[in-house]
Parts: sequence; C-alpha cells; structure tokens
Amino acid sequence: MSPTPGPITSAASISSPSPSAPQKRAASSMAGADDTSSNDNGSNKRAATTTTTTTTTGGGGLGTADPAYKERAHFEATFDRIADEVMADVATFRLPPDGVEWIRKMLYYTIPGGKMNRGLSVVSSLQSLKKRHLTEKELVQAEILGWCVELLQGFFLIADDIMDASITRRGAPCWYRADGVGMVAINDSFIVESIIYRLLRTHFRDANSPDVYLALVDLFHEVTFQTELGQLMDLITAAPPPPTPPASTSSAPAAAAAADFDFAKFSTARHAYIVEYKTAYYSFYLPVALAMVLAGVTAPSAFSAARAVLVPLGEYFQAQDDFLDCYGTPEQIGKVGTDIEDGKCSWVVTRALGRCSDAQRAALARAYGRHDKESVAVVKRVFEEVGVEEEYRRYEEESYERIGRLIEEIDERVLPREMFVTFMNRIYK
Repeated sequence: MSPTPGPITSAASISSPSPSAPQKRAASSMAGADDTSSNDNGSNKRAATTTTTTTTTGGGGLGTADPAYKERAHFEATFDRIADEVMADVATFRLPPDGVEWIRKMLYYTIPGGKMNRGLSVVSSLQSLKKRHLTEKELVQAEILGWCVELLQGFFLIADDIMDASITRRGAPCWYRADGVGMVAINDSFIVESIIYRLLRTHFRDANSPDVYLALVDLFHEVTFQTELGQLMDLITAAPPPPTPPASTSSAPAAAAAADFDFAKFSTARHAYIVEYKTAYYSFYLPVALAMVLAGVTAPSAFSAARAVLVPLGEYFQAQDDFLDCYGTPEQIGKVGTDIEDGKCSWVVTRALGRCSDAQRAALARAYGRHDKESVAVVKRVFEEVGVEEEYRRYEEESYERIGRLIEEIDERVLPREMFVTFMNRIYK
C-alpha cells in the first residue's frame, strides 16, 4: 500500500491511481443506509471517512492505454485525490477541524454516486477529439474537469432540493434533510461552486496557456448563468408552494378551498425553454465543450455544431426524466417523484394538455399541484386516458432517430461523430 498522498498542486502531480486499489470509504454518520439507486439510476452513494483516503499508484503513466485502466474506477479514485486537495486547501484558511470535516462529509455525501455521465463524458469526448489514447496528463486534466462538472451538478442539486422541498436524492435523504444539516446546506452549495474555480486555478492557470484557462472559466460562468435562468423559469412557472397555515385558534375561520390549477403558463414552448437552459447546457453541452477547449478547438462554428446536437439530446434526456418522475419507482430513480404535487411544467403534463378533452382538463386543474394521494391518482388517471405513456414511447424513438440524423450531419473535418454517439449511448435507455 502506498503512503497517503499529499495535496495536489497540479494535474501533473497526480499519478494514475490503480483501478484495483483499495478505497477506504466507510459510511459517514450523516450518510444513512447504503442504497444502490440514484437520480441517474447509478451506483450507491459513497461517504467519507474521517481519515485520508489511501490509494496506490500505477499504470506507468500510460493513461487510457494502460491495460488495467477502468474508466469509472479511475475517475472515482481521482475524486478521492481531489477531496484530499480540497481539505488541504481549506486548512490554509485556518478553518477549524470541525469545519474541515464538515466539508469532507458534505462533498462525499453530495458529489460522487450515480452514473457520473456528465463527468465521464469529458474524458470520452477528449479521447474522441484526440483520436487516440489519452496520456496520463491528458487523462487527469480531463478527469479534473469532469469532477468540476459533477461539482456544478452538486451545487445545483443541493439548492434545488431545498427550493422544491424534495425528500430524497440518490436513495438517501437530501443533504439539507440529513441529520444536523438543515439550512446550512445553502452555504454548502456556495462552497461547492467555489471549489470549481479553485480547482480550475490550481490545475489550469499555469499548466496551460492563458487562453485555455480563461476559456474554461468563461464556460463555467456562462453555463451556470444559463442554468440559473432555466431554474428561474421552472420555479415561476410551477405552482407556488402551499402557504404556511396560521396558528390554530378556536375562532379561526375554516380554510378556503384551494383554487383550480392555472395552466396558462404551461406550453410545449415554455417547457422547451426550461429544458434547454436548466438541463441541456450544463449536462450535455458543457462536458463536450470543456473537452473541445482542452483539445485546442477554438472555431466558434465547431462549438455551434456541438450545440446543435447536444441541446436536442438534453431535451430528450429531460423528457425521459420527467416521464420517470411520474412512472418510475423510487428504486429506479433514487427519489420520490413529486412533479405532479409540485405543479411542475413537465413533458408529461404539457403533452397531456395537448391531448385532453375539456372535461379531462378540468379534472387536471382540480387535482394538479396538490399533495394528497387522491389528487395525484386523478392526474395519473387522466394521463392514462389520453395515452401519455404511448406518446412518450413514440417520442423516444423519434428523438433517437432525429438525434442520429443530426449526428450524421456533423462534418467529420470539424468534430468526430463518434464523440456524440458515445454520449448518446450513455444516456439512451
């Protein structure tokens, strides 16, 4: 067993961790029971130990050419090294030990887990662009950027769970609902976002040209803002949260009956905007764009060509997610689906509104956005009556074929089609 690694000061200082190296990952006191489900239908959550993770090094600097290289295992081991670096970094700010330990637990609770498609796609996209195996340095740089994407996802999800009053995430209580956390999670989300830029500064400001570093920082800022705009439209389009009931008194009048749900803002166009900005840019465009920057791609036309494929791919992914929120089980999706109760402008309800009769629309208006089981059952019954499930199956196949045609239109002299096929196959079910 190798000695415990020290803090990372540059990408070149990370030795390729052996995928067979033992990983010391015990359950955190906040993590709860193990669960193999996730929002990405992925593997179980990993929680932090209070001691530094020990890894071995190996591969002889061969990168992805190493016969022992395993994509996921190598990627996860790089996170352990990044976590150690973050702990060393925050300690330089004289953060007391309980603060350091809080951040370690929070990171392991909220960041690893799931299929990690966003982060892993940085690696596979760079390899497609290079048209060869990645060197050790290239692999580690791509993995660091991949974890920056996963950190961005974690930042969004910690905050989103609070805004939506969600219950579970990846088969465990949402971070803000974990024992002893509460609204501290708001500040934790800010810390997670800040870690992204500290990693970029450490690993890319001096190791690459200034243009590369500035392009990476600009991409993260741009995509973060785009996602926040999508989140805004999601929140103000959905039903407002139920008001807090007044303190009970014997003379208080009976509460008025809830008004029917107003679908005035709901449309396929509104849903498409929310999906493009809230999901497609950070989940699909960002990983590929980061790889393109690392590969030295600078032509604006190349980034436009990538967006032309990746935004529709993100739209399909979100439709799939909306469908599973309604029809998937907690075991399948790693959470309790609440789009109906939360009054979300989802793919499912916008399609149903376009197919239902006046009577069915009235039934939806009386039941949508309410949290009782009877109302949810009414909504799902209308969805069944108008054939939403069959409509989704048609949409799924049509989307697969349409995205395939868009990939075929990519000029191989500009971008490799294989890069998009690999990404598509990661998420198509």
